[in-house]
Amino acid sequence: MSPKLLFFIIVFHYIFVYISSFHIPYRTLLQTGGSASCPLDFNVLRAVSGGLPPPVVDTPTRCGYIIAGVHIVEAEYFRLNNSFIPPVDSAESCFQGLQNVVNEFMPNFDLQSSCGFNPTWIVQGCLNITNRTEFESVLPVDVLNDVILRCNSSLNGSACSDCSSSLQNITSSYFTGDSTGSITSCRDYGSIYAASLGRRDRPIDRTTVSCLFSLDFARFDRAGTSSDNKRRRIIIGVSVGSSVVVCLLVILLLWRKLRRNLRLQNRSESGLVLPRFDAMRRSSMLVKFSFKEIEVATNNFSIDNVIGSGGYGNVYKGVLLDGSEVAFKRFKKLSEDGENDFMHELEVIASVRHVNLVALRGYCTVSTKHEGYQRIIICDLMKNGSLYDHLFASKGEKLSWPVRQNIALGTAKGLAYLHYGVQPAIIHRDIKASNILLDEGFEPKVADFGLARFSPDGITHLSTGVAGTIGYVSPEYALYGQLNEKSDVYSFGIVLLELLSGKKAVMAVNNDEPPIILSDWAWLLVGENRTLDVIDENIPHLGPPEVLKKYVLIALICSHPKLSVRPTMDQVVKLLDSDAPLPVIPERPVSLIADLNAFEQSLSSFDSGAYLSTSTSGYSRKYNGSSHS
Repeated sequence: MSPKLLFFIIVFHYIFVYISSFHIPYRTLLQTGGSASCPLDFNVLRAVSGGLPPPVVDTPTRCGYIIAGVHIVEAEYFRLNNSFIPPVDSAESCFQGLQNVVNEFMPNFDLQSSCGFNPTWIVQGCLNITNRTEFESVLPVDVLNDVILRCNSSLNGSACSDCSSSLQNITSSYFTGDSTGSITSCRDYGSIYAASLGRRDRPIDRTTVSCLFSLDFARFDRAGTSSDNKRRRIIIGVSVGSSVVVCLLVILLLWRKLRRNLRLQNRSESGLVLPRFDAMRRSSMLVKFSFKEIEVATNNFSIDNVIGSGGYGNVYKGVLLDGSEVAFKRFKKLSEDGENDFMHELEVIASVRHVNLVALRGYCTVSTKHEGYQRIIICDLMKNGSLYDHLFASKGEKLSWPVRQNIALGTAKGLAYLHYGVQPAIIHRDIKASNILLDEGFEPKVADFGLARFSPDGITHLSTGVAGTIGYVSPEYALYGQLNEKSDVYSFGIVLLELLSGKKAVMAVNNDEPPIILSDWAWLLVGENRTLDVIDENIPHLGPPEVLKKYVLIALICSHPKLSVRPTMDQVVKLLDSDAPLPVIPERPVSLIADLNAFEQSLSSFDSGAYLSTSTSGYSRKYNGSSHS
């Protein structure tokens, strides 16, 4: 018996034994509140579980179990009514009823404060699909028939695998809608639908629950005599003991023959298959893609599909079965640090959702002898590449002034959301032109969260190893390792100067002179009353001089070497998007970085483990239609 299965068994045994001690019917509990009565019947959980108790577990795991329980109840509701979710006007009573049931086995565990659930989430679904007919109309006949054929049986062993594979196909190809603000996501619809196939005349059973909802329940014979129970315990003990001995022998042999592969697999099991990862997957409705799907989408990772590369590995473009174009970030590091990098970036990007942040489509994790050790993040493909491509790689026509204004404002809004729209706040740490992607309408999307850090509320700054790209890193962070939201503000100011001037953050003069920092150059021009000389005169459709000057001054105050002078990203958005007057910019010190070599030396002496890139492009790239980092 696997530890995961044993964990589920113990959890639900505790939950339902405790609940069964109460005589108040669930339906009565669910019909409270000021809205319509809730049609969901939580009695189905008691029937399926047989009364199995759980141990004390962490909050994310509890929330995951509660979500799974709701889906089981919804599956029974779908079987009887052909509807995925209860009526909208029953939101209050259903949520209150769910809270009442939770209170019985988790006292003082509030769904809203602990799990972040909103009462309306229990009546929200996917793509405005509410019933069986609407669900079936989305799928082609052959795809629907395949699901019915594979899932219309007892879901044991290979039958479960066949059904799950078919459901994965429709989830990744036809039900990829936004599931924010709902307990039941698009990926859950397939499981709920499959639970009713061939079982419309009887309630949902344990086999179905185990296969479709990843929950398994042991069968206890309470009618047996004490001698039967003793004999059963002896048999179980002998079986488990024998299994342990056999497993140890097998592990020993594998360790001697395949030591490296076993180490990778053990790291995978100890790193990713954690309650934290499972809870994150459930709460953010992540879609898991199979490695085979990604091989097909990228033409077996063809070199022609490479659109970017870096220390982490390569980025590939590809086309899913539904015709949508996506980017696959494939991690190549097999060390523990590489595993942590993947997990961290997935966790960060899964926790945010904003029009100016690159959108996560899913992930792939594989650790098998046949497919190897694979860690892949899947995001939307940005067809217009990155800002770097258009500013410095001569990709397409020069960006017009209105487009540049929109890029500046959109990037500022995306960063403001990271700093103030999520809890805990997120500091990006690597804002640069190559990490600002552009969709087909040139709407900016901040990308590459590999270096991002969570900033707990109430903390003025984080002391951490220096990471980022020279020219974009703020002075206080580069010299002292002190990181906060205004470190991103500095980087944004440099990007804004690049957007205005068409010049790189670090400008090479000639072989005999040291490079010039872009903000130093712009400050000198402004000090000589030559503010408009900062603007690239070849920008099409230039705006009014007063607007251009305003943008230059915003860029300079954002990139000011004194942290206290810089505005917050919320304030930057207001300055860019309104006629609000600019604050007075204090005198700027003499060029902070006169010699780039000395600057690099100070960085390396601060932290030998620092991650500093001297490349302003971020990574080598192919300009074949898109770019990601």
